Amino acid sequence: MRPKVPKLAALMDEAEPDVLAYMTFPPQHRAKLHSTNPLERLNGEIKRRTEVVGIFPNEASIVRLVGAILLEQNDEWAVQRARYMTLETIAPHQR
Repeated sequence: MRPKVPKLAALMDEAEPDVLAYMTFPPQHRAKLHSTNPLERLNGEIKRRTEVVGIFPNEASIVRLVGAILLEQNDEWAVQRARYMTLETIAPHQR
């Protein structure tokens, strides 16, 4: 296909490290990385709660609300019985 679509081939060659980045994670995490459902749920919750407020007086108030939502979600994820990924299994792979 390279001769027919050289731009696509170049793009795919350039994107290869990003596309395969999940392979550096432990095998037990890879199955969970295929889904963006947790992020989509979090984004939906942020959207829902910001729409309740409607109009924000300034940018700092948006940052405070979204920051509070993110902290709340982090706390929930940290104490979940069946955690998505544990810090203990990710720690050896952090840079």
